[in-house]
Amino acid sequence: MGKFDRFEDLDIWKIAVSIAVEIYLLCDSEPLKSDWGMRDQIRRAACSMSDNIAEGFEYNNNPDFVRYLRYAKGSSGEFRNKLVILNQAGKLDQKLYERLYEKSVEFSSKTKSLIDYLVKFEADKKKK
Repeated sequence: MGKFDRFEDLDIWKIAVSIAVEIYLLCDSEPLKSDWGMRDQIRRAACSMSDNIAEGFEYNNNPDFVRYLRYAKGSSGEFRNKLVILNQAGKLDQKLYERLYEKSVEFSSKTKSLIDYLVKFEADKKKK
């Protein structure tokens, strides 16, 4: 894995932003437009994913970054949970649900891989 100079270069950040933008736009239409509580919660969960990556990256050290990556991964779980609720309540188009769900799973998987890599990298540094 190469060194990144900006969080904007990370694939996981790009995936998270694409999810957040899609949700943000979705919230401008019914049924989420008038469901203030769910609209606010799903927007926050979606935006939190990329927010945590950006914030953690800017600390410029792996232990802090890993902590924020874990927060981002947790937000992805919260986001997926909200998607499931909306889908089962019949408030989301099935294809949209599936696309966003799969993007979120991809985000979680890639985030976990990055966390595992950084944790191993830090452990190996301490052995030297």
